[in-house]
Amino acid sequence: MKKQLTSIFLLCCFYANLFAQVKKVDAIKEIQTWQQELNDEYKNRAKSPLNAEDFKKFEGHTFFEIDTTYRVIAKIVLSKSKVEIPFKTSTTAIQTYTKYADLHFTLKGVKQVLAVYQSKSLMSMLEYVNYLFLPFFDETTGNETYGAGRYIDLRIPKKGNKIILDFNKAYNPYCAYATGFSCPKVPAENELKTKILAGVKYNITH
Repeated sequence: MKKQLTSIFLLCCFYANLFAQVKKVDAIKEIQTWQQELNDEYKNRAKSPLNAEDFKKFEGHTFFEIDTTYRVIAKIVLSKSKVEIPFKTSTTAIQTYTKYADLHFTLKGVKQVLAVYQSKSLMSMLEYVNYLFLPFFDETTGNETYGAGRYIDLRIPKKGNKIILDFNKAYNPYCAYATGFSCPKVPAENELKTKILAGVKYNITH
């Protein structure tokens, strides 16, 4: 009986490990697809924020190496206040957001919190009604990554209070590449006291 229980335990461990490996492979493929789509967008003259000179030289973004430890499950704690928040931007324009929730998560053993927002202008568009905006600073900001911070796009989950937060999908605002764009500035509450070595770096590959 004891040998049977040991065998069952080892079998369960094997399948648990196999399942975890499959999930990791799927996550890496998803991130690679996202990277390719981002590069494709910048190579499309109709969509690219790059000026004419940079567009001709652009071959792709420089990314940190994919690291699934920067892909975490966050708990959504909904905001009790729906007060409109005026966001300063890289220009004189003001954009209006409401705070949707705080995301509570653990990254490399440390508990963290980031706020996610909804754009007042985008909420009126069917395509973006579930869109969440997550701007953030971290200790790579101004060094390996863009000095005004990076963004992550999220969608409100159809059910439950958990969401996948993948820093491998962190990207630069358009303002990192060209003037004339009005990019929301990162709120002070969204500064992480750690290095996020994932996502897009500041320089681009020519």
